[in-house]
Amino acid sequence: MNNYELMVIFTPVLSDEEFKAVQKKYSDFVTDNGGSIVHSNPWGLKSLAYPIQKKTTGIYWVLEYSAPSSFNEKLKIQLLRDEQVLRHLLTALDKYAVEYNEKKRRGVPTGTEKAEA
Repeated sequence: MNNYELMVIFTPVLSDEEFKAVQKKYSDFVTDNGGSIVHSNPWGLKSLAYPIQKKTTGIYWVLEYSAPSSFNEKLKIQLLRDEQVLRHLLTALDKYAVEYNEKKRRGVPTGTEKAEA
């Protein structure tokens, strides 16, 4: 089982209920295929750096999970088929990134915070 982080930008026209439903859809897809969810972080509506499909905002969602490496191709196919997904980025996490994410979630200083003046 490898660790991965998935960031998805959904179309901004989704309601809160639709956004929660699509999060559950992909979370269930991970667990149904032998993976496990480590952390789910919905960022909400954010501005895009450049327009995508004539949209200037998108709903961001970050999912950290562990799964067999063969699963990622199935997930990519599902994301590409979904019309609600504007963009997605799948990143493999090494042990240091997993440790960093865990510390950040617990509120432990990671050494990357800005100094307060």
